[in-house]
Amino acid sequence: MPARPAQSTPSAASRPAAAVPDTDALLRAELGSAIRKLRKERGLTLVRLAELAGLSHPFLSQLERGLTRPSMPSLHRIARALGTTQQALMTAAAVPYPDAPAGSAHLVRSGEGLAVARPGGTARMLGAPAYSVHPVEYTGMPERFEEYYDHPGDEFVYVVAGEIEIDLQTADGPRFHVLGQGDSICYPGGTPHRWRAVGDGSRVRVLTVQNATGEAGHHS
Repeated sequence: MPARPAQSTPSAASRPAAAVPDTDALLRAELGSAIRKLRKERGLTLVRLAELAGLSHPFLSQLERGLTRPSMPSLHRIARALGTTQQALMTAAAVPYPDAPAGSAHLVRSGEGLAVARPGGTARMLGAPAYSVHPVEYTGMPERFEEYYDHPGDEFVYVVAGEIEIDLQTADGPRFHVLGQGDSICYPGGTPHRWRAVGDGSRVRVLTVQNATGEAGHHS
């Protein structure tokens, strides 16, 4: 009896690659959608929001359509104009794992999450809208002080690596604190603050957790 010809199977190289979702595009789209929704709730046009935030109308249009991503300073300006914080807007870009059951824990792997450029490095949101805290990882930091930031939620800062100096504007005047690896600090919401690296800013890694309670645009 003649042998049956062997059936060939496609090699791994010839098999069609499984579709991989463009996570970065999803994150940009979610962030843009959150900004557009809040802008409309505030009764603002794109042109008016651009005026309030001191940004260009075309940039905001691209941002709302998910075609670009903002820097941390520009996101701060947008958030202030909308009566919220940049951290609250960034949580809207938290995309859950595929097939994750409703009400499950929010898991963010290393290298995942929306990374927003900031002077000297990036800020990566680790939280999600369902939670009342906004954890953010900062990688890299400028060696000179930039503009002040403030937000309604209390904030906890923990230095993972490197050394930083924090300038807190209090009722009694400025207070400067130098924090090294393993040091932490808490300060109340509404405190104008700014950070800088002491030494090599590329070595700095900082974890912050901000209380989101009472923020406009936060969904509990």
